[in-house]
Amino acid sequence: MTLDAVVIGAGADGLVAAHYLARAGKRVFVLERRDGNPPWPDAGWTPPRVVRELALARHGLRTAAPDPWLAVPLPDGGRLELWRDVRKSADAIRRLSPRDAERWPAFCERMARLARLLEALYAAPPFDPLSRAPADLWRLALTGLRARRLGRQGMLDLLRLLPMPVQDLLDDWFESDVLKGAVGAAGILHLKQGPRSGGTAFGLLHHHVGSPPGVFRPPSSNLGRVLESLPGVEVRRGDRAVVARIAVRDGRVTGVVLAHGEEIAAPCVISEADPRTTLCDLLEPGWLDPDVVGAVRHVRCRGVTARVMLTLDRAPGFEVLAVAPSLDYLERAYDHAKYGRISEQPYLEARHEAGSNAGEHRVTVHAQFAPYAPADGGWDAARREALGDRGVRTLAEHVPALSDTVVSRTVLAPPDLEAAWGWPEGQPYHAELALDQVLFMRPMPQLSAYRAPVGGLYLCGPAMHPGAGIAGAAGANAAKVVLRDG
Repeated sequence: MTLDAVVIGAGADGLVAAHYLARAGKRVFVLERRDGNPPWPDAGWTPPRVVRELALARHGLRTAAPDPWLAVPLPDGGRLELWRDVRKSADAIRRLSPRDAERWPAFCERMARLARLLEALYAAPPFDPLSRAPADLWRLALTGLRARRLGRQGMLDLLRLLPMPVQDLLDDWFESDVLKGAVGAAGILHLKQGPRSGGTAFGLLHHHVGSPPGVFRPPSSNLGRVLESLPGVEVRRGDRAVVARIAVRDGRVTGVVLAHGEEIAAPCVISEADPRTTLCDLLEPGWLDPDVVGAVRHVRCRGVTARVMLTLDRAPGFEVLAVAPSLDYLERAYDHAKYGRISEQPYLEARHEAGSNAGEHRVTVHAQFAPYAPADGGWDAARREALGDRGVRTLAEHVPALSDTVVSRTVLAPPDLEAAWGWPEGQPYHAELALDQVLFMRPMPQLSAYRAPVGGLYLCGPAMHPGAGIAGAAGANAAKVVLRDG
């Protein structure tokens, strides 16, 4: 088999990279050790450029648009529902705080303007602000021009917001604890941080990119399934697709060696796996500078989220329901994880979708904070069941009939997510979305251009710019770098 490139991983970014290369006339082979996709929709906004260039809409790409996009239980009963229509959300908020209702449209517009700047930055590989290369200087100037177009207030908002705790940002705007908890939870999504931690306002803005004004959660879609259906790329899954080693000769990759002994030759290898797995576990030892290896091993990828998968025999009465009654509640939930404990009152976000069988409904519960390695012992069956019980019991406080409708339940702790989906420490972003691990520093400056320090080896997974929640962008950007390198 004569190949131009091997892609390790058939997630959204790996498949996008493979299809971009195939469109350029390259013969690409994708290897995926898992037999199927995760039992939940792909999370993240797909940039319009990727949708257009790969003709994804024509092949059936569908993006979920729940409305209301979030419901939050109120302490005295009922729910705050936030809608895709800013004015409709303002009407709902008015029952809690007329002042907050008046401020909601202005807040949504200000955040949307800032998110559009990030959207432009995310659509291309990151520039090096210290480089003197013409392309980097041009993109630096273009970014400065876009920032100036925000106007004086927009520039002040941007410079002030990026390092802020999300609590400080929302305290500036609103007085309702319920509203602040609902919105602010996006700032700590998959982070071992609380809303009082610096930089979490950036997390809120990141998860707003690509969404309409007033929607502060990343969308979900069937992107992975659509990409697998596209012609032009061969995908091998299962035991005969497990990569044991990335082979190197004279400082350049020569292909991969599979676990069952088969060797696949290719002058280019693109890995969707996390940097630690790619460079420390799969790459033949001895080719990287020890300082680079040390830096890779110190990329922060702390997993703090479990998944509770419920099958119900009837609809639960919500599409997306969050248990995040206040920012103080979220901070206390984080306090447990900070010291290696599983939160007794976790931040929960439950998403409902129809099951594959008639009359069946599935609810996926995001349960944060649940550390990868609890300080008082590992994840045994009893601890998993206790977390599942806690999640169902907490949801049932706000959806009383829920407990009676549960047909089956599966609890996936962070180690289970690592084993099943290759998420380091159970971290789906592969590298935390913190200010020191974004843009040209994602996941670290030496890797930010998608090139590994070995010729012909590239990275394209969620750890790379622009990060998780922007589905397919890292794959598209990495493929363009590969094609430019020839």
